Amino acid sequence: MKSEARVVVLHTNSAAPEAEIIALKPAAKPAVKLSSRRLRPLLQRVIPPCCGLLLLLAVWQIAALNSHGFPTPWSTWQAALVLFADPFYNAGPNDQGIGWNVLASLQRVAIGFGMAALVGIPAGFLLGRFTFLARMLNPIIALLRPVSPLAWLPIGLLLFQRAEPASSWTIFICSIWPMIINTAEGVLRIPQDYLNVARVLNLSEWTVMRKILFPAVLPAVLTGVRLSIGIAWLVIVAAEMLTGGLGIGFWIWNEWNNLNVENILIAIVIIGVVGLLLEQALMLLARRFSWERT
Repeated sequence: MKSEARVVVLHTNSAAPEAEIIALKPAAKPAVKLSSRRLRPLLQRVIPPCCGLLLLLAVWQIAALNSHGFPTPWSTWQAALVLFADPFYNAGPNDQGIGWNVLASLQRVAIGFGMAALVGIPAGFLLGRFTFLARMLNPIIALLRPVSPLAWLPIGLLLFQRAEPASSWTIFICSIWPMIINTAEGVLRIPQDYLNVARVLNLSEWTVMRKILFPAVLPAVLTGVRLSIGIAWLVIVAAEMLTGGLGIGFWIWNEWNNLNVENILIAIVIIGVVGLLLEQALMLLARRFSWERT
């Protein structure tokens, strides 16, 4: 508020009256609750996930009370405390902690996913760049892409005669398709004017790939990579259940044979958390190279 002034008339014996101006202090502004304004966005983000978590725990508790042998959230929590007390113990080839099993699964995912990226991304560039290759290979991709991941595992066992390469092969063949399709689609969506300029400048095909196609297609490539990593993490759990050895999938199957249902539920949570972290990391990378952000 603006400062106000009050005029006070002083009566004196002089002929002309004089007036004295007394300035008043401005009215105090109401205090703004900055803390509440800062807490409101935080509460809007925290409260809904907490409500969803409480709903999940309530449904879990009801299911445990109405079924025989299904563990409650509290008993699962107690088992988790014991399990994570020493996650990296090693008591032999078939008796290792949950940490070693998760790392073994991540290693297989890294091998299969890395091979799929090395093959799928260049293949997507070629399919999007050359119409003849696209027309030749698109029917094969459409035929093989819907095949179940577990259908590829016997082929891998037959080819490699061992379980370890067979698991990586299954991840490779199942996670390659999103990278091929998204990369090829990104190349096809490049404005034709860019390619016309490259043709006028008589640029080589390698220069076109490096200077025009790759920067423009990078967001689409990262989208395919993000989809592929989710598929790879899903496939490895199922593959390890059948092949055995060290890994989170085999660990779940082994706990089922020992009737440790609490550990199975803990493994499900671990699989979800690891998959979420992998996907979020790739989403951050995709936002970093998004044209809308730059």
